[in-house]
Amino acid sequence: MKKVYVGMSADLIHPGHINIIHEAAKLGEVTVGLLTDKAIASYKRLTFLTYEQRKSVVENIKGVANITPQTTLDYRDNLIAIKPDYVVHGDDWKTGIQAKTRQQVIDTLATWGGELIEVGYTAGISSSQLHESLKEVGTTPDIRLKRLRRLIAAKPVVRVLEAHTPLCGLIIEHAEAIVDGAKREFDAMWSSSLTDSTAKGKPDIEALDLTSRLQNINDTFEVTTKPLIYDADTGGIPEHFAFTVKSLERVGVSAVIIEDKVGLKKNSLFGNDVDQQQASIEEFCHKIQVGKRAQITEDFMIIARIESLILEQGMDDAINRAKAYIDAGADGIMIHSRHKSPAEVLEFCSIYRKLEKQVPLIAVPSSYNSITDTELAEAGVNVVIYANHMLRAAYPAMNNVAHSILQHGRSEECKDQCMPIKDILDLIPGTR
Repeated sequence: MKKVYVGMSADLIHPGHINIIHEAAKLGEVTVGLLTDKAIASYKRLTFLTYEQRKSVVENIKGVANITPQTTLDYRDNLIAIKPDYVVHGDDWKTGIQAKTRQQVIDTLATWGGELIEVGYTAGISSSQLHESLKEVGTTPDIRLKRLRRLIAAKPVVRVLEAHTPLCGLIIEHAEAIVDGAKREFDAMWSSSLTDSTAKGKPDIEALDLTSRLQNINDTFEVTTKPLIYDADTGGIPEHFAFTVKSLERVGVSAVIIEDKVGLKKNSLFGNDVDQQQASIEEFCHKIQVGKRAQITEDFMIIARIESLILEQGMDDAINRAKAYIDAGADGIMIHSRHKSPAEVLEFCSIYRKLEKQVPLIAVPSSYNSITDTELAEAGVNVVIYANHMLRAAYPAMNNVAHSILQHGRSEECKDQCMPIKDILDLIPGTR
């Protein structure tokens, strides 16, 4: 029989997929090159279903003889290994990011006389449309909780933006940009103790209790589907931290970050300008271990935030703490710096990536904001958190509008600074 190759992601199976497989089966024995999570995340959103879940669906579709993983968007490695007589694909990849991939397929097939067969696009339905519909339906705590680990495994860098209100969450849910032909979006939300406190007019000294912050998270979860990382400051005493872990895990939060300081919380960007004390390695390791024993699932993450560079304790101290925290069970390491240059963070990354034992690395480029998340990823950072920018952007805008109304005695002068009422009505699903 002739050999036929069909590459697909097959996240949300619809009639278009079935039609392509049906047409391919007319030509010979069909091998589906099923794109891995990493391959798909390289050019669009992470799939709802894992690779194994998608594989179990596709292998039960009539006409599919074999399944092989396709680990990149590039077909060539699989084509050279299989040497199919035909590659069958929908005709919707002639433009955009996949146009280059299409030409590579044509050129590769030509080396042994293979042929590309393009099947007409199935009108009226697409994976993107189904994806938007599912976002409106929402998600479950279990699915949301697991998603962060999947993102870290699949993407070169996970982009996280602060959300201090459900409205921020909606913006994060829908914001996207096309960069070099690929869609770029925020992958997760950050619940910041600083912005949560400031939004309520309270100082950033752990004045808000867990119950108050969980209410805001629950409200945000009602209108979003993306995972969330929770800023727990020091985590409190170990016995209390255990209850925090249980509460966060129960509602579907994916990870908690705790910093290795003790005493009344002071913002790290003050450094040694204020009295701040770092916990001993032993006591912070104990807190990590207490938290790990408290969690129920294997998906929840406890991330250890190292303050050594903030408090000018030196690179050796930071690296030694990273080693100890990983041994204690930390699922990730966050390295923090208040310098305007990323140099010391990059130095830490260079040393860290040579350690025998590693976990995902997290950076928060608030002060050293000239470096891009792509550059941090190239240095070995897995997660980049933009920790307070939504609140910092909102306050000046609101302040300017308030002063303009007072100055002019009317709102006409600031109308261009305000979104139209119609756009507000369209922003929130169900308003009309």
